[in-house]
Amino acid sequence: MLYLTSCSSTETILLKGIFIFHPTIPGHPHARFPGVVVFSEIYQGYFALLSPVSTLDDDNLEVINIVTGPVQRFARSIAGQGYIVAAPSSYHEFMGPEPLAYDGPGTDVGNAYKVQKKLAAYDEDARLSVDTLLALPTCNGRIGATGMCLGGHLAFRAALDPRVRAAVCYFATDIHSHSLGEGKNDDSLERAGEIKGELVMIFGKSDNHVPPEGRDLIRKTLHEKGVTFSFYEVAWAQHAFIRDELSKGRYDPAISKICFEMLLELFERALKIDLGERVSGDQKVEDIC
Repeated sequence: MLYLTSCSSTETILLKGIFIFHPTIPGHPHARFPGVVVFSEIYQGYFALLSPVSTLDDDNLEVINIVTGPVQRFARSIAGQGYIVAAPSSYHEFMGPEPLAYDGPGTDVGNAYKVQKKLAAYDEDARLSVDTLLALPTCNGRIGATGMCLGGHLAFRAALDPRVRAAVCYFATDIHSHSLGEGKNDDSLERAGEIKGELVMIFGKSDNHVPPEGRDLIRKTLHEKGVTFSFYEVAWAQHAFIRDELSKGRYDPAISKICFEMLLELFERALKIDLGERVSGDQKVEDIC
């Protein structure tokens, strides 16, 4: 079933510094949905919608106008499948919520902020986003995370929080090089064993931001740490292949559709179905044809 996201296409809602996309079902104002934190790329911009039938206190809402393309459509696509989406602004310490341009200067600023921001500040953004979702009366208490580029790494780190049951990381940068945040010395791979949820890691085989040896290191470490994960490397795909605007010829709509189905499969299974508590132990695989 496809859920509506709002009756307005121009309004953006900011709730305590976090943008919210909220699904609505006509006639069911008290419906409850899983929550998903969507982390941005280095350009940080979001367009977000809050359901007009939400039970949130209007005094907590600030209406602003921002229009960006790729992440808006990505977040709305997730919300439209029945998820409340929380989208933190990545660089709120340095600038307002407005997006950076998809050009040389915008890229330079985004990359500079990426390593000026403290690692603890990234983690605080993730924690507050999860807190915000769980505080909503319309959230069912099950949380996932996703993001692209920088956001893919942030979704990975969000999964260190045991409240995050599933994460889909699109071409996550800097995990292999341990170079996120101030000092360029993150501990994401080192702490991967703390991840209790399930991961989907997606890369293009032609991604020069995460070279083959980097992807191999991530996959090997996840195996060694005992993380439950799927790992996809798409032939011919480059970095940013799901960005449908100013992607410099890298956008691949066919592959993007398949990857989005991977996201929906995991989120449907991990967030919408009540699976109960996971029982530890290895699955016995029989040697059969």
